Amino acid sequence: MIRHPHDDALVLFDPVDLEQDPAPHPLVGEHRADLLAVVAWARAYLCRPHPDLGRVGPVCPYAQTSLDRSAFRLAVRPGGGHSVASLSGLLAPYRDWFLDLAPRGRPGSHSATILVLLPGMRDAQEVIDAAQRELKDAYVAHGLMIGEFHDGPPDKAGLWNPDFRPLRSPVPMLVIRHMVPTDLPFLIFEEAHLAAYRDLFGEQVPGHLRNLVAKP
Repeated sequence: MIRHPHDDALVLFDPVDLEQDPAPHPLVGEHRADLLAVVAWARAYLCRPHPDLGRVGPVCPYAQTSLDRSAFRLAVRPGGGHSVASLSGLLAPYRDWFLDLAPRGRPGSHSATILVLLPGMRDAQEVIDAAQRELKDAYVAHGLMIGEFHDGPPDKAGLWNPDFRPLRSPVPMLVIRHMVPTDLPFLIFEEAHLAAYRDLFGEQVPGHLRNLVAKP
């Protein structure tokens, strides 16, 4: 368990914390079922291939490494009455905290992820999706990605199969991780996002994606 040095509302849990009895924090005691459901979903779904994915390999190429390296952290922010503005405000502090905990360039930081669970928002697909869009500019500018997951079902299709909805999860959440070279397809529609990508990776763009960043 990691507590934020300046904000008592910000607490991160490791999957091993969820097995402790008594619970190491009231949020674990109250939301253990949701937390365990997300860890089980990550292991059984994100870390494995899926017949509808449209490519080989696991659904998420980074989840298993994050779990293996104890870099898979979970937060719980219950309450379902959020507007886009209030949810965006709730998530904003996690950006700087993530960068403090896992600064780019530190060994192992590329495996870090924070999953902010939002129990109580199961019918708030539009709010979660809109908050992700609002937050994305600031996260991308800092070399981060923020993704939205819920049982909506999600609108976003898979990159390799337009009929597949890879962002479905058992608990609604927003997820933070470092930007990686293969994120390019998610960033090509906004010039500021593309500029942030170029600043980070330059000539490291994967060969099969270089045409997407070629300057005219």
